[in-house]
Amino acid sequence: MEPSVRETIAQRVQLVLSTIRSVAEKAGRNPDSIRLVAATKTVTNDRIREGIAAGLSILGENRVQEAIPKVEALAEAPVRWHFLGHLQRRKVRSVVGLFELIHSVDSVELAQEIDRRAGEAGRHQDILLEVNIGGETTKTGFHPDSLVQLVSSMASLAHIHIKGLMAIPPPTVEVESARAYFIRLRELAASIAAQRIQGVEMDELSMGMSNDYEIAIQEGATLVRVGSAIFGARHV
Repeated sequence: MEPSVRETIAQRVQLVLSTIRSVAEKAGRNPDSIRLVAATKTVTNDRIREGIAAGLSILGENRVQEAIPKVEALAEAPVRWHFLGHLQRRKVRSVVGLFELIHSVDSVELAQEIDRRAGEAGRHQDILLEVNIGGETTKTGFHPDSLVQLVSSMASLAHIHIKGLMAIPPPTVEVESARAYFIRLRELAASIAAQRIQGVEMDELSMGMSNDYEIAIQEGATLVRVGSAIFGARHV
């Protein structure tokens, strides 16, 4: 839902946080198990600071070249950073260690490159595996049917921690139509968890954005990525 222009960023933050808590409680979930990731793509530092003052604690960026100056400018802020967008292998070095969690690992080759760069830096990098949950030709990501087998090969990478899955459903006319995709992602995570692969956790499900995060919470999301409902429409 597009926020009213009369609402302040602080009011929107509090509304989203309140909605997360309310939806979680109605779904019989612990509200503290769901974290809000504020998507700050194209948002100015001043507006981000307003959001931080209102209670934002995790910020998510989509573009490396936009993210790095923001992380530096807001270095003193009490926030953690997540990387949400498509990550090119040639930019992995800039991302590893700068972000607490990379949501968008969409291939074995990218996971291997993150592992290599993390090893060089003496770090361990937490990641999520991005699933092309709708099988769209225009999107990257692992195919659901092949992921269960591929996870085992990535589990041997010593400098990454696989924490869960991420997905963006195909665009739908009715928001409710996203539910089936969220259910499928949850069930896929459960299938992987059932294998008890050493070094692989399925504790995190990153799904749901401004228009459908309530449904995502009902279906098990632990991370919801909300941008326009907090900061208004993007100006690219």
